[in-house]
Amino acid sequence: MNEFILIFRRDFSTKELQPSPEELQQHLQQWQNWFGGLAAQDKLARPLQRWDGKGKLVTSNKGITDGPFVEIKESIGGLIVIKAKDYDEAATIAQGCPVLDFGGNVEIRMAV
Repeated sequence: MNEFILIFRRDFSTKELQPSPEELQQHLQQWQNWFGGLAAQDKLARPLQRWDGKGKLVTSNKGITDGPFVEIKESIGGLIVIKAKDYDEAATIAQGCPVLDFGGNVEIRMAV
């Protein structure tokens, strides 16, 4: 069994894409159900990690720029590490991720 990181990305800057309080509550329940299912199947290697939405970029010339970055509309909303046989199984697991319901996406990387 391999470990894969699932990185959740979504546009947090566009007002039209922000959920109402009712939608947010429903969305949180979807996340809890999804995580519960992963844990029950022993697919969750590590818990959700959330980020502050800020950041810095250090460039090759040692320059430092504050983020999030203008050229990127999507921000990392969180990540988890799952257990899966291969990329196909990891992608199948990622297809159930609630971030997809709000126009987000899931990036998948395998630990080596």
